[in-house]
Amino acid sequence: MVDQYRICTRCVMDTSAKDIVFNEDGTCNFCANFISQSGGVIHENAGVKEAKLKALVSEIKRKGRGKKYDCIVGVSGGVDSSWVLAKAVQLELRPLAVHMDNGWNSELAQNNIENLVNGLGVDLHTHVINWIEYKALMQAFFDANVIDIELLYDNAMLAVNYHMANYHGIDYILSGSNQATEGMVMPQGWNWFKYDKSNIKKIAKKFGNVKIRTFPSIGTLDYIWLRLLKGIKWISILDLMDYNKFRAMDELQKNYGYKPYPYKHYESIFTRFYQGYILPEKFSVDKRRLHLSTLIISGQITREKALDGLKGIPYLSEKERDDDIKYFIKKMGWDNQKLGTYIKDKEIQHATYGSELWLWNFMLRIKNFRSGSGKNKSF
Repeated sequence: MVDQYRICTRCVMDTSAKDIVFNEDGTCNFCANFISQSGGVIHENAGVKEAKLKALVSEIKRKGRGKKYDCIVGVSGGVDSSWVLAKAVQLELRPLAVHMDNGWNSELAQNNIENLVNGLGVDLHTHVINWIEYKALMQAFFDANVIDIELLYDNAMLAVNYHMANYHGIDYILSGSNQATEGMVMPQGWNWFKYDKSNIKKIAKKFGNVKIRTFPSIGTLDYIWLRLLKGIKWISILDLMDYNKFRAMDELQKNYGYKPYPYKHYESIFTRFYQGYILPEKFSVDKRRLHLSTLIISGQITREKALDGLKGIPYLSEKERDDDIKYFIKKMGWDNQKLGTYIKDKEIQHATYGSELWLWNFMLRIKNFRSGSGKNKSF
């Protein structure tokens, strides 16, 4: 950590990331690590990528023989997951599109999903979360003053996709996660462990004694059962392609009437409000830096364009931000004073309330020891 403000000379990560370190030439550890860890994936030989993709598709088709669907594709309305669904159909797979509606969908996201599944002729399963229960869980997370309120959405999304795969006897979940647009490591403290069902339960109990009855969740032991015992695989299939976000967006717009969002993950009204207002105002975190830095190092935009994209607030206009504030206040049953008090309250770490991250790390050490592999983040 450095005491005075600095920004990387190669990407746009800066000292808002507490664990940033600069080299003598002014470049940072985030882009250096990204080049080291992800460069081999992004710039892998095209022939090798194609062979891996062909082998994967053949295996998915073989495992799915005789079943209505041979893979799950989780769709949010964003470009990455939309492109996965389009490519799955192009590769002659038989995907079931799965969407999780937590009550914060934008109309644009819903239209994108509808146009896409209709244009591709695929089935869509939408899991609608009980809003009363979800709202109470969100309120508990606000009262807890933890940074990763989106842990609720992300954990439920993982759970819904894994549970649907298990229900249909499907071995493969094709994800929009990829190295080219989101491979840079998240700075320390900017989010939390996404399989932490224990953290969700403990915060829910401590703040409002929220009873979790219908909320879909997944923890370490659930993951081990679904991944290792049931054999369900989460595949970042875009890493096996020459994936360029902007080329994909152009194709989606041309073929399926897709309409883009100004920033990554803005297909959800709450995610837009969370990343565009709560994170910068309460936690001094601007995730645009991470997203844009990843695109710089993967060669999809220039640093100059990224710097231009960082100008001003993380909204297209102050009016759009103010509209989101009004919408959030009304939907959560708050007022301006309550929002102001929340923004001023001091952050409290997730681990303060209890976590199962220790269990994940313990099981991971066992897995790595038995396999003789190096340090991995997943099973």
